[in-house]
Amino acid sequence: MNVKMMQVGPIGTNCYILEDGNKIAVIDPGDEAQRILSALRELGAEVEYILLTHGHYDHTTAVPELHEALPGAKIYIHQADANGAGNQLFPLAGQVEGLLFYDEGDTLPLGGLTLRVLHTPGHSPGSVTLQAGDVLFTGDTLFAGSMGRTDFAGGNEEQIMASLRRLAGLEGDYHVCPGHMGTSTLERERKNNPYLRMAAGERQP
Repeated sequence: MNVKMMQVGPIGTNCYILEDGNKIAVIDPGDEAQRILSALRELGAEVEYILLTHGHYDHTTAVPELHEALPGAKIYIHQADANGAGNQLFPLAGQVEGLLFYDEGDTLPLGGLTLRVLHTPGHSPGSVTLQAGDVLFTGDTLFAGSMGRTDFAGGNEEQIMASLRRLAGLEGDYHVCPGHMGTSTLERERKNNPYLRMAAGERQP
């Protein structure tokens, strides 16, 4: 399994290219479709999926152009975010033919990997975390040292705290690949992230 991170768009959204067994999943192509396509051409593997952790424009803007260039790639988003995650300006539903929906507990094969979908709402109603081996693609739910905003339309602080509590409770350690800023590990976040600690029920100073 190989993971390549690209920061795209005006606010530096993390787009990930996940490769295993000569198959690729593009996660959160937020902008700069031609840059992403150039990186994919260099790898030369088959793009099986375009996967969205949620529906905000900074994670989905490049999807229509990628869909045109890669018509065989299946595009997945949680149904609750298909119409723009509460922002009607950027819906994928209606823009992308054959849009597919995933939800809690669904799995997708990629090469020798099995990607597992965890519904982790709060930043948006349809936010998901994608688990691939020992990697968590957390979108805008969990950041290194922080968490996603809940003040956008569809955001919910109670839900995101429940989602963080769930992530904190996963057994073992994982590489955390968030939607913005740098990567981390789940164990580091359990120890140092005040929001994750609060969600897990620890008393804060």
